[in-house]
Amino acid sequence: MQPVTLCLMLKGDTKNCDGEILLAMKKRRFGAGKWNGYGGKLDSGEPLLDGACREVREESGLTVKPDMLDKVGEIDFYFPHKKEWNQTVHIFTVRDWTGEPIETEEMRPQWFRISEIPYASMWKPDEFWLPYVLSGKRIKGRFMFSPDGEGVAEKEITVVDSV
Repeated sequence: MQPVTLCLMLKGDTKNCDGEILLAMKKRRFGAGKWNGYGGKLDSGEPLLDGACREVREESGLTVKPDMLDKVGEIDFYFPHKKEWNQTVHIFTVRDWTGEPIETEEMRPQWFRISEIPYASMWKPDEFWLPYVLSGKRIKGRFMFSPDGEGVAEKEITVVDSV
């Protein structure tokens, strides 16, 4: 399983749907045309937290440090039609950073109210696991995509004390 990171930039009280989340429209490569958080693959030998911080900086222009990341989830995603896409996503929430989000070659940022998250334009599993994270829960999960790579064939989400 390829380890990847996903950072969710949050403002306000997301537990009561009164906050905001920074999502970005992926403009190229894997996930193009979908709203997502910031993250991606680790460089060879790169520590997980360092990779998460690097991805946020490269994709958004924001600066975060490892101690600003709160690990809230770990999900295994399986793509039966393309096994090389199988990945373990390490999910972090971030409530403190430096800078303002900018559009990059890869991502176009936009703040969304929690009650207006565009699930229809995101990866299908997001509508199942993201509400847990936004409500303050920590999760472990497993999703099997349908053969077309878009739908969910199987899903499992467990609330845990720590990840």
